[in-house]
Amino acid sequence: MGLGNHPTGGLELGYARVSTTKQSLERQLDALTAHGIPSERTFVDKKTGASVERDGLQRLLAYARAGDTIVLHTLDRLGRNLREVLNLVHELADRGIGVRTLADPLPINTADEGMARIAFLLLALFAEMERIFTAERAAHARSVAKAKGRRVGRPVAHPAEKIDYARLLQEQGDSLGRIGVLGLSGRN
Repeated sequence: MGLGNHPTGGLELGYARVSTTKQSLERQLDALTAHGIPSERTFVDKKTGASVERDGLQRLLAYARAGDTIVLHTLDRLGRNLREVLNLVHELADRGIGVRTLADPLPINTADEGMARIAFLLLALFAEMERIFTAERAAHARSVAKAKGRRVGRPVAHPAEKIDYARLLQEQGDSLGRIGVLGLSGRN
């Protein structure tokens, strides 16, 4: 995004993020465009959001000025957990920058006083609770699967018998290249 000088007056700046490169930004970008935010004022991140060290977010934070409002599809796009979102919104508020969401069940606009501010805090709390509940459900599902004798986690890359065969070939002095071809491919 090649933004020049920041015009005076409050701008609405869009931000969209997906957690993996396999996810699509289309729904978020369409909502921002429909809201009237041009693509040249929309910042995006399409990678893991494990921290605030995301290129698009960093460019947005560097560009935003007092009086601007950052517009998001939903509040969870701003950060991965309650602490991160609250810290970022607090930092932005200190700089005179608001945050507004378009699709949350309660209207969020941190520049407003009263109910909109309370709605922000409630949604942030609910988002954190959902993240915790999701993690707990996943942990429970893993323990149930393990108790039933099902393997938990990523699929096995190579079955144990192929690993054993590769070790046998290594003990017999075969090179790693040959073991790769013979041992793990199953060829003799």
